[in-house]
Amino acid sequence: MIDELDLALVDALRLDPRAPWSRLARPLGVDPATLSRRWARLRATGDAWVTCYPSADRLGTGLTALVQVECAAGQVREAAAELSRRPWVATVEVTTGGADLLLTVAALGTDGLSRVLLGELATVPGVLRTRTSLVERTLREGSRWHDGALDAGQRAAIADRPSFPAPAQRSRAWREDLALAQALGADGRATYAQLAARTGLPPTTLRRRLADLRDSGRLVLRCDASPALTGHPLGTMLWLDAPGHQLPSVAGWLSEMPQTRMCAVTLGTANLAVYVMTHHIQETRRVERELSARFPEVRALQRQVTLRTAKLVGHVLNEAGQSRGYVPLDPV
Repeated sequence: MIDELDLALVDALRLDPRAPWSRLARPLGVDPATLSRRWARLRATGDAWVTCYPSADRLGTGLTALVQVECAAGQVREAAAELSRRPWVATVEVTTGGADLLLTVAALGTDGLSRVLLGELATVPGVLRTRTSLVERTLREGSRWHDGALDAGQRAAIADRPSFPAPAQRSRAWREDLALAQALGADGRATYAQLAARTGLPPTTLRRRLADLRDSGRLVLRCDASPALTGHPLGTMLWLDAPGHQLPSVAGWLSEMPQTRMCAVTLGTANLAVYVMTHHIQETRRVERELSARFPEVRALQRQVTLRTAKLVGHVLNEAGQSRGYVPLDPV
C-alpha cells in the first residue's frame, strides 16, 4: 500500500535532495524528526535513496552511450547481474523490443568506449550483439522528473535550488569531483563530516565545492525510489527520428512533457531518445499521438518497455526494485 507521506517526502527530495528536514517540515505538514525517521526507514529498506553522478555535458569531459544488448535465450538475468557489477555501467534495464538489455555507459572518450564495445562486453556470458548510440547532449535527465505528489504551493515552498549553468568546462580537479560524486552516489544526503572521511577533503572545502558543482550542473543529485513506493510506473524508451530542421522544436517540446524522465539528442539510427514514465500503456500511446499530431514528420523507430531495472545510476536493485548496494561510477 502506497504511503502518501512517503511519496510526498520522496518528491520533496527530488526537488532538493539535500534539503534540511527543517525546510521540508512545514510544506509537508509534519515535524523534522518525523521526516528524519521516515527517511531512515526508507533508506534502510532500500525503498528510496539519494544518489549523485557527474554530468558529461557540463564537465566538458567524457561521454555517455546508450547500448542495446541482445542476449542468448535464458541468459538475460545472468548478463544483467554481471553488467551491474561493472563500474562503467551506470544503469542496466531489462527491456522488450529489439534488445534484451539497455545499458547507460560512461566513458572518458571514444578509446575507452571502444574497449568496452569491442572487448569488455564480449567477455560477459550470454551477450550476443550490441547496438550503440552516443548521447550528443541531454536536454532533460532523471533528476527533474517527479511523481506529482506535491501541489504547486508545496513545490514553491520547498523552492528547489537555483541553477546557473556555466558553459561546459573541464574541471581542473575533475578526479576529485569524481571522488566526491562517488561518495555522494552511495549516500547523497551524507553529512560534510562523513564526506570528509570518505574523500580526505576538509568539510569547508567540500561545502564550497559541492555548491559550485551543483549550481554549475557538473554534479547532479537525484532521489530515486522503488516501484513498491511509487506504484509501479511504466517506463518506455522511444527511439525517434526527427527531421533536422525540426529537431530543436521536437526535443524542446518533449523535454517539457511531465511524463518525460529523460530526453537526449543521440548519434545513431535515431536522433532522439526519450524515456517516458506513465501509469499504463494507454497513457504512453497518448503521448505518441500528441507527438504525431504536433510533429507529423517524426517517426518512432523503436519502443522498449522496461520490464525490470537491475541497476539505476550505480545502485544495484533486487527483483522488487529496492536498492541493495552501490557500485561507484568510474568511466572507462
